[in-house]
Amino acid sequence: MTTGQWLIGFHVVGAFLFVSGGVAVGVLHALATRRERPSEVAFLLGLTRPAVAIVGAGALLTLALGGWLVHHERFGWGDGWISAALVLWLVAVVLGGIGGRSARHTRYLAEQLAAGGDHPSEELQRELTDPVARTMNYASFLCVVAVLALMVWKPGA
Repeated sequence: MTTGQWLIGFHVVGAFLFVSGGVAVGVLHALATRRERPSEVAFLLGLTRPAVAIVGAGALLTLALGGWLVHHERFGWGDGWISAALVLWLVAVVLGGIGGRSARHTRYLAEQLAAGGDHPSEELQRELTDPVARTMNYASFLCVVAVLALMVWKPGA
């Protein structure tokens, strides 16, 4: 195998981790919104922690190996599809981080409520369904999908 093939292979592994971790986080959060007991919400949101680590590992792999591929394959950093992918990657990471901070706060609240009697809470439900955090997380995921589309079709390359 050539160096380029190894780079592409591991870049794809990074993309898989980035996307699959994000999907896992989204599914677990969606499941948590359907629960009333704080202990169940805290458990499901706690399960997102390893998935978030997978997202982070995938994000770093895609960026590092993508940069190496640009150099190795002699693409230009100014090529439109590469510049757009980098901007979308950055936006996805920032929006996901902001949305994730909200989910972490919600998990802490659920843990406190679980320790204090485990009774359903309107505040917890409001936090779980926060439209701003939800919008940021969906926008982050759409940016990741757009990056994948750019990587597959490489418009203008």
